[in-house]
Amino acid sequence: MARTILITEDDFYLRRNLKALLEGEGYITVTASSVKEAERYIQNGAFDLCLMDLWLPDGDGFGLLQKIRTRSGKPVIFLTVSDDEDTLVRAFSLGADDYVTKPYRKAELLSRIAANLRRSGENLPEELLAAGELVLNMRTGEVTLAGQELSLSPADTALLRIFLRNAGTLLTRDRLMELLAADGVSEELDENALRVRVFRLRGKLGGTWIETVRGIGYRFRPDGTEEVRTK
Repeated sequence: MARTILITEDDFYLRRNLKALLEGEGYITVTASSVKEAERYIQNGAFDLCLMDLWLPDGDGFGLLQKIRTRSGKPVIFLTVSDDEDTLVRAFSLGADDYVTKPYRKAELLSRIAANLRRSGENLPEELLAAGELVLNMRTGEVTLAGQELSLSPADTALLRIFLRNAGTLLTRDRLMELLAADGVSEELDENALRVRVFRLRGKLGGTWIETVRGIGYRFRPDGTEEVRTK
């Protein structure tokens, strides 16, 4: 079934080019050039993912994001000309799922969209979560990589479970700690403890599965092949 993407962008040419690019990939698109137009789609929920321009003629993407989050957890990817850390931290604290800077590379944008739309474990039995050759059995807690079982602690497994469920999505440190708490992790975590836990899991998985996005958080790479920035 084709997915519908809401493009919220006030620049006519960017909006037209995005529409052509996405429809060429088989997506259905709906477009809005202002907050007012976007609100109509938000109210009826007629989209699966939103590409959100940060600055609009009658408002900004922050307010629209908050309205989306009062109704659903549908993915929101910000398209922005700036990668200013304060702006990005604000966006993620309000519930953004990802961001892509303008001018964007088509392949990267399509990859980010696909990753955020991906339902972890799609076409697999419900008790399995997978990314490439990495598989977590939810029923038994067993983790295998390329058919080989990995020895993970319950804490490591809880963190991996969250990453697999959010593969390709940039998670802020605060959001990751919230998800760990919601997953039943009893110990209190601060940023240093979280950093140690991610470092430990990264070491056990090997490869480059977990990317550190400096100043913001972490992204789990679905294929474990992207370059990792660890500073």
